[in-house]
Amino acid sequence: MAKPVQYAMAVEDYVKVIYAHTEWQPRPITTSVLAARLGLAASSVTEMVKKLGAAGLVDHVPYGAVRLTPDGTALALRMVRRHRLIETWLAGQFGYGWHEVHDEAEVLEHALSDRLLDSIDEQLGFPTRDPHGDPIPSRAGDVEQPAAVLLRHVGTGETVRVVRISDRDPALLRHLEAESITLDSAFTVEGVEPFVVRLRGSAGTLTLADDALDSVWVGR
Repeated sequence: MAKPVQYAMAVEDYVKVIYAHTEWQPRPITTSVLAARLGLAASSVTEMVKKLGAAGLVDHVPYGAVRLTPDGTALALRMVRRHRLIETWLAGQFGYGWHEVHDEAEVLEHALSDRLLDSIDEQLGFPTRDPHGDPIPSRAGDVEQPAAVLLRHVGTGETVRVVRISDRDPALLRHLEAESITLDSAFTVEGVEPFVVRLRGSAGTLTLADDALDSVWVGR
């Protein structure tokens, strides 16, 4: 197998964010959204996107969407695999909470060798999802994307199972965990205005705020 091309950390971060943006919803990312996600000035992001385009990693027209090329997608999948395996490793082997692993993985994903990463993958039993339910690409770049919808789109009377929870807000993750809403938990929607659910096996109900409705994906 040919050795992967080495890219700067900033390039790896860019393609990973571009990939993640469309992983759970269909709208392509723009430079302004990319700037917000990375916490950078729009002008800096525009210049980097031009460089990514010149390197053959993205397709982009001025004021339009930014889309990964096949080479960009391959690099993004490699970085996503690193990030999510490290999150799973930290949570499973070192006792990190699911609200703590993201920032640590952001640092370690650029530092670990492929050999060590493959060893971690094997030690963990080749997991297919991270602590938040995001799929972990295989070494070959294959992804098992589960069927899921945003909780906001679930109607009254439906019984669903949690498939994925966004890791963007650590405080929300802590709150949901305290309320026993974690991966694979099941509940029935008893109302949508306000949004009220009853967890399987629970006698009581729980009212969810808008930020939870836009952060939890469920399977029917």
